[in-house]
Amino acid sequence: MIELRGVSKTVMSGGEPLTILHPLDLCVPAGQLLAVTGRSGSGKSTLLGLIAGLDAPSGGQVVIDGVDLTGLGEDRLARLRGEKIGFVFQFFNLIPSLTAFENVLVPMEIAGRRDASERARQLVGEVGLTTRGHHYPSQLSGGEQQRVAIARALANDPAILLADEPTGNLDSENGSHIIDLLVAINRSRGTTLVLATHDVTLASRTDRQVTLSDGHVAAETGRTE
Repeated sequence: MIELRGVSKTVMSGGEPLTILHPLDLCVPAGQLLAVTGRSGSGKSTLLGLIAGLDAPSGGQVVIDGVDLTGLGEDRLARLRGEKIGFVFQFFNLIPSLTAFENVLVPMEIAGRRDASERARQLVGEVGLTTRGHHYPSQLSGGEQQRVAIARALANDPAILLADEPTGNLDSENGSHIIDLLVAINRSRGTTLVLATHDVTLASRTDRQVTLSDGHVAAETGRTE
């Protein structure tokens, strides 16, 4: 379960404080598929970064499975992220000098998994890239690179998967394939999935939609449990 309690984020811009997220409360039950929608600059990516522990809130608490991230040191925070949270970036963030297979393999080798190679092959196959695993990112299409990024995010079997504009850098056909893949992951694995997106089609496939506007929750639809 993900709980945000009075979470806010303010940064300095031009010597003046700029509030990106105003205090908000949000609870995401285990297994839910949630879309966070809103225009560019509404605070979507900031919200995902706070949930992932990639950034610290200016106020409030971010609680993952009963653990308050704001009270953790950097080592414990990194360990919790490695164990519980997978993150998919809009621009893939693959290592260009590694093949698709190796990009998926690396997080598991770092974690010391004995079955890392077997697991990496399984994940590459699960996202439909069995015959493309030996290719480098530059040899893959945008949709294929995003599939590799999703496989990498699933490497350590996280209970939570966060995806920041996962279809934002793709054409409609590839975007549709990624939508199907993410929904299938949520339904088959029971993975809690939070998506930041402006893709109306993707948002319509989720259990619940929270719309941000200027750092405030402007609207909410769908089930909350």
